[in-house]
Formats: sequence, C-alpha cells, structure tokens
Amino acid sequence: MQNILSRSMPEGSIPEWIEMPGKEIFELPEKVLQFGTGVLLRALPDYYIDKANKSGIFNGRIVVVKTTDLGSTESFQRQDSLYTHKLMGIENGMHVEKTIINASISRVLSASKDWEAVLACAENPAMELLISNTTEIGLVLDAEDKIINSPPKSFPGKLLAFLYRRYHFFQGNPHKGMVIIPTELIPENGKKLREIILTLAQLNQMEDEFLNWLIAHNHFCDSLVDRIVPGKPDGQHMAGEEQLLGYRDELLVVSEVYGLWAIAADLAIVKDTLSFSQVDKGVIIAPDIRKFRELKLRLLNATHSLVCGIAVLNGIETVKDAMENEHMRKLIQDIMNQEIIPSIIGDDISLEEANEFADQVLDRFRNPYIDHKWINITLQYSSKLKTRVLPVLQEYMIRFNNVPDLIACGFAAHILFMRSGSTGNGYTGKWEMVDYPINDDNAAIFAKHWKDNKNEIVKAILGNLALWGTDLNKLPGFTDKVSNWVNQANFKLTANNLFQKS
Repeated sequence: MQNILSRSMPEGSIPEWIEMPGKEIFELPEKVLQFGTGVLLRALPDYYIDKANKSGIFNGRIVVVKTTDLGSTESFQRQDSLYTHKLMGIENGMHVEKTIINASISRVLSASKDWEAVLACAENPAMELLISNTTEIGLVLDAEDKIINSPPKSFPGKLLAFLYRRYHFFQGNPHKGMVIIPTELIPENGKKLREIILTLAQLNQMEDEFLNWLIAHNHFCDSLVDRIVPGKPDGQHMAGEEQLLGYRDELLVVSEVYGLWAIAADLAIVKDTLSFSQVDKGVIIAPDIRKFRELKLRLLNATHSLVCGIAVLNGIETVKDAMENEHMRKLIQDIMNQEIIPSIIGDDISLEEANEFADQVLDRFRNPYIDHKWINITLQYSSKLKTRVLPVLQEYMIRFNNVPDLIACGFAAHILFMRSGSTGNGYTGKWEMVDYPINDDNAAIFAKHWKDNKNEIVKAILGNLALWGTDLNKLPGFTDKVSNWVNQANFKLTANNLFQKS
C-alpha cells in the first residue's frame, strides 16, 4: 500500500524529479483567503503563489473556504493541504513536462461547518488578498441574504460579512482593507462583485462609516484567467500516475503549461500586494486588461467555434487530431492569420501582440497530453458564434468591404451541423450515418427551419433575429458565400482544396 502525500511521508520517498517545497514554506503567514477549492484555482492562482513562495518573494499562504456542501475537506486534511500538480504541453514549439508539489494552501475550511473560523481570518493582520472562483452563478445579488446568518447564503454575502468583521476588529484602519480578485469567467468581474457588495451592504442597512471604508480602502480588480485544467486522471490513468509518483494523491491536478492571469490594477498598493507577479510572465498586471480578453475571445474561442462544426463533420475527434491533419492545421492557421487578426489589430492590439498570442494558441492546440473533444466545444454552438465570431465578421466587412471566406465556411458548417431531429431527450444530428448530440438552447429553431425552409435554409437561418440579433442577409454577399459552402454537400477535406463535393 502506497503512502498518501503528506508532510509525514518518510524522507526520500518522493522522487528527486518532483519539485518539493522547503520546510520554511510551512512557517509562512496566512495572507490569502480563497473562496473555492476547484482545480482551476489550484492550477493557476495557487500555482503562481506557490512558485513565488518557493522563490522567497510573496511569502504567504492561502486559507481556502469550501463554499458548497458537495464533497468534504477530508482529502485536504489527510494530505496537509499538499497536492501534486503536473504541467504538460508545448511551449515555444518544445515539449514541456514538469511535476511539482504545491504547498501554497495552509488549511481548508468549510463555510457551512467552520464559519466562525472563516470570520476569524478577518482578524489576521497579515491577511491582504482575497481570491474567488464560485462559478459565474456565484456573482449574483441575493437581495434576501443577511450577513448575520451563519453563514450567509451567497458568496457576496459571505465576503461582505468577512469585510464587516475586519472593519470592526481593526476599527476602520485604512491600511487593513483587502485586494479582492474574482476569477469567475464574466467580463468586468471585479466591478460586478463590487457593485453587488455595495448594494447588499445597503440592503443590510450597514452604517455609512463602514460603507466609506469599504469604498475607499478595498480594491476590487477585474481579472481574466486562462488555463486548460482537465483535472485528476480517472481509473487506470490515475493508477499509472501514482505508480510513477510512488505515492497516492487524492488531490492531484493536471494542466497545460500555458497560463494567463491578467489583473486590472494601477495603484501601487495593489501591485505591491500582488508581488507574486514577479515570478511568472503569465501574471499580467495592467490598468486595462480588455485587450487580453479580446485576444482570448477572438483567437482562441472564436477559432474554436468556427472550426468545431467542420471538424465534427469530417470525423475529427479532438483538437490535437486536427493539428495532426495538415489540411485542418492550415485551415486553423488561415482563419487566425487571414481573417481574425486583420479584424482585431489597431490602436489597442498590435500585429506583433496578435501574432504572438496566435502562436501560443497553436502551441496549446498541439498539446499531445490533452484530449479536447470538438463535440464538447459545440456546446451552445449558436450563442458562441454570436458572441465570439459575429463581431469579427462585421468588423472584417467594414474594414475590407469583402466577405471573409473561411468565416463564411464556419457558418455553413454550423448550419449543417445543426440539422437535427428531436429524440425526446434532446436533439441529435446525423452526418454520413454518424449520430452526434446537439447541446444548444437554440436547437429547436434550427430544427424548425430545416423542416419548413429547407430550400432556403441559409437565408432563413441567417435572417433569424432571435439567433443573431440582426439580419445577416443584409451583409453584402455573405448569404451567397455561405450558400456556396452549404451546397458543397459533403464538406470533405482534400489535398488541393479545403472542401470538395464527393
């Protein structure tokens, strides 16, 4: 029976190729309160903090608050909150693989069972940073939430209760405010959380002095996180990993090498608090992070959305498989280089920045260690095309007065992919005798158009205001270009042409 990872493991039982924390790490003060135990937090913010601690820079550990009752904190307790983090991928065209033991977390508390211990963290003078990832549904206002509850129901309620305890314990000391960085994947997440907190404080009839301290001495920062984290391997793969490691780890996490944590901040006090940014170029602190969101949304996400239907219709299962197919690889590169990049460069994003980000995206797509399935990328396919791709299409046509051919191809593949029938449990598409699931809230709209408007399917779908918010038939030449692609009935990759009839 293998030992489980913990501080009490016999000396020398961990292989030398695994990066270990020094004993001094465990003596560092608790400086961070983190709401959420998920793998993204542990593989990105916690990774950077651990890296900084091992370099003698940030010098602070994390108290993690488990915000839901699902699961337990027992694995963290058994392992002294240590966990293995395996990073694998391609960086600058080179294969990279490294394994570390992350010691950034000091302890994990349950909001429902240990609420007084969570509030006690507010009385710690060293506490200065608060991080969250409670998913997008966590950043919502619950107008009925009361901070006197133990605990408050919502994440904003819990945060407000923590800040209120801190305000009173330190008697409104202006130097005891917090830097607060939500990582939930919504635009302007810091501004959103601040707005909710202030509204909730007013609904709880909190005193003006506290509101003034809250506004003046606590800093809510927008942030953007980006790293693919499949999580812990399953079954046989996990057994193989533990055999290689020589110990058991119930908290093991696997991620790609690439990582980005962009944080909007320009005040010196905030930058000083985020000193861990010095140890990794993946942490970017800038007054405005909108360009990083734009690069990710267009070059990574929009490319995914334009290609996923084409890949599924060609029987290509994963992103990695697509990058190993020379025709699909060229298609992906051409979409980025010929149509997306020319549409987004300008005053805010330089050609050099766009090209550098595109190269990083291609490295991530090539990652041989991550099986990112195209069919999973088609989740909410139509709404993703609207938010990710439609602005690029419109901007391209404004700038060049021409239809982007490959974006039109992506829309055509989408229309064909969404040809479906209801199964009673949802919608299923069929292409060359292969069935595939369609997980899209707009599937019924497409099914009706395919039934009622088959002969003018492109015009009907592109003109549906519920799908796009505008009539895409009004874009000069776009309908004809998409129709030409749709009429190439089989969408087959060939050596001489992207697609041809078979």
